[in-house]
Order: sequence, then structure tokens, then C-alpha cells
Amino acid sequence: MRNTTSSRGLRVLLAAAAAALAVAGLTAPAAGLPGGTVPAAVTGGCGRPAALATGTHTVTSGGQSRTFRLDVPPGYDPDRPHRLVLALHWWHGTAADVVNQGFYGLEALAGSSTVFVAPQGIDNAWPNTGGQDVAFVDEVLRRVEGALCIDTTQRFATGFSYGGGMSNALACARADVFRAVAVLNGAQLSGCAGGTQPVAYLGSHGVVDDVLAIAQGRALRDRALRNNGCRAQQAPEPAAGSGTHMRTAYTCRDGYPVVWLASDSGHQWDARDRGQQQSWVPGEIWRFFTSLPSTTTTPTPTPSATPTATTPPTPTTSPTPTPEPTTPVPAGTCTATYRTVTTWSGGFQGEVTVRAGSPSTSWSVTWRPSGERVDQVWNGTLTTQGGQVVVRSADWNGRLPAGGSTAFGLLGSGAAPTPALTCTSS
Repeated sequence: MRNTTSSRGLRVLLAAAAAALAVAGLTAPAAGLPGGTVPAAVTGGCGRPAALATGTHTVTSGGQSRTFRLDVPPGYDPDRPHRLVLALHWWHGTAADVVNQGFYGLEALAGSSTVFVAPQGIDNAWPNTGGQDVAFVDEVLRRVEGALCIDTTQRFATGFSYGGGMSNALACARADVFRAVAVLNGAQLSGCAGGTQPVAYLGSHGVVDDVLAIAQGRALRDRALRNNGCRAQQAPEPAAGSGTHMRTAYTCRDGYPVVWLASDSGHQWDARDRGQQQSWVPGEIWRFFTSLPSTTTTPTPTPSATPTATTPPTPTTSPTPTPEPTTPVPAGTCTATYRTVTTWSGGFQGEVTVRAGSPSTSWSVTWRPSGERVDQVWNGTLTTQGGQVVVRSADWNGRLPAGGSTAFGLLGSGAAPTPALTCTSS
């Protein structure tokens, strides 16, 4: 007969040893597992009864008393590492609102596999001034993981609107802590300290969002594409009034996927296709999170062929939108056109489309500012020469076929310009 008491004692000892290794920042190859793969790193809460229960809890962070809501799953097993999902509320929302929304619809899909946490923002917002909200999340994780058995390779964050902005801030500052984030109608509202490390990324945004324009969501996605070494490709989006959504799954560095979901919806996290009673968003998030296996090994970049800017993705719903009309471009030249995406007090976001007249291997766009300053560029390399702004093609989008096009985005300070652009290609 199996000695269950001894078996449980052994599991407790192994869990404690694994937790000690995790705290010390050490890992060791597991016998019999290929490639040095080790069991999921676990926390100090493993192997003993739960020290926190479902409800609202308090921590001290930055000298302030702050709260978070915790939901421990039914049938919680302290000997089994659990997934952790951090769900962040929107502006003027609360942790209680997130609970009432079922943690963005994910709790109903999780069964007993997942611990859910909903932190409460100061004044119902996530300004993250001086990194205070990232530090708060750090403190919440320490408290929860000291009390419960959590798989440290299966931490996830999601949020809508301001909560999406805070999820993005965690992707920037804590890419080594969170396995993936799902940003719902978000924008860079909570800063982006760091912002250069890969993290699995899902973005969902409405094409007719009149609060945070979809271009702001694209900008967050594009940072993830760069960091995750993704292959360039078109990401079709449904037309306003179509009542549909489209899904683009990018080819990226192994272990760091990026998924983009564009829908015919406004500023709402639970988008629905026309005639559907249920939102498809929770299922997409859950599908994305659970596709990422528990592992402590470092993924190896997957070699790929030289990307092109016109590789088509496979939309999951609705026909491909009708392409925008194009203007013939003389052979041997390229043209560049600018449009202002959005403006705010003291700043603007713009987009420049480059179209090749003949096949090119690289391109550059030059203009002279008229009082504005370009602070950031994505999908291109920014330099200044003699008072002029110069944006050169990135490694992956310089090669264009005749008539092919690509685009780069920019953020600037001052009034939105109407620049006279000069495009050259080789």
C-alpha cells in the first residue's frame, strides 16, 4: 500500500526546495527531461494550506495602504502550481467591477487551474507615476505567492482601456515576470519603462474606438512585434459597419507570439460580431494564454527567411477588405505620404506610408520640421541631419516590390505638421 503521508511529505520538501532555488535565482536540469527543461518554478505557498482566501486584501506599497481582490479557485490544491491572471480595471472602474465582469470573462473558462487577482488603482486610475503602480503589482505578487502555490512561468496580465495601458506598462517593465499580456483597447497611458524585452502579446481593439483610437493600440502592438522578432505582414482590419472581427497571428521568435484582433466595435472590451450574444474576446484571450506552456527554459530564436512587407495573414472571419485605391508611381522612384492619426495638447501621432515605384532594398524619408519635434519612430530608424528628420527603413521592411508599400509611425511634440516629404530608395 502506498504511504500517502510520506508521499505528501516528499512533495512538500520538493516544493520547498524548488521555491528556495527560485528565490536564489537558480535552476538545474531535471533528470530525464530533454534540453535541461525544469519543472515550473513554484512559490513559497506550495505544499501548505492556503494562507489567503478569496476576498479583498491590503498591502503597503510606497508608504501607502493599497488593496487588491483575490479569487482562489474552487478545489484549490496547494501541491499543484496554479496559473495566475492579474486583471486591471479601466479608468473610473474598480477591482469590484472586474470581479463583476468575471475577470474579463476568463474566470468561467479557468475551472480550478487559475488564481485571479484584481488590484485597485489610486483614484480608480493607473498613472504609474514614478513606477508606483508597477511597484504595487510587485508587492501584490509577493503577498499572493507567499500564500498560494503559483507557477512563476504562468503569470499573465490583462486589462481594458487604462487597465490595458497598465498591462502594457507591465509588459515593458516586467517582461521577465509575466509570460504574456492581453491589452484590450489600450494605449501608452501608464508609461513604458524598459520596453525592449520580448513578452508574448495579444492586442484587441475596435476600429471605431472614439476614446482611444486604434492607431494607439497598433503602436503598442508594433513595439511587441519589434521586441519579439516578428516577421512583417499585413494585418487586415474590418470596415466600420461590417459587424465582424479579424485575427492576425504573426510569425515571431519561438515562445513569443503576437496576436492582433481588430473588430468593428467602439471603446468596449467585450466586442461582439453582428447577431452574436456572446463576446469572442474571452475565448481568444484564454486560447492565447493557455497556448503558452509552463517552462523555465529560454526560447531559442527561430531562423526565418528575409521578411517582406506584403506577406498576407489568414483572417479568421469575414472576407478580406477591399484594398484602398492606389496612385501609380513612376518607375525607379518612391513616394511618401503623411497623415496625422491623432492629436492631444502638446503632441501628436502620425503615420507615413512609403510606396515603391520599382523594387527596392532600402528607403529613406526626409523632411524639415516646422516647429514640431519627432520623439519616437517605429517600423523605421530615426536620425537627424542638418536640421532635417531622416527615417530609414528597418531591416525587415526596406525590401519592397514595384508598387509595394509599407508604413512607419511616429510620436511628436508640438503641433501636428504638414511636412513636405522626400523619399529615396535603392
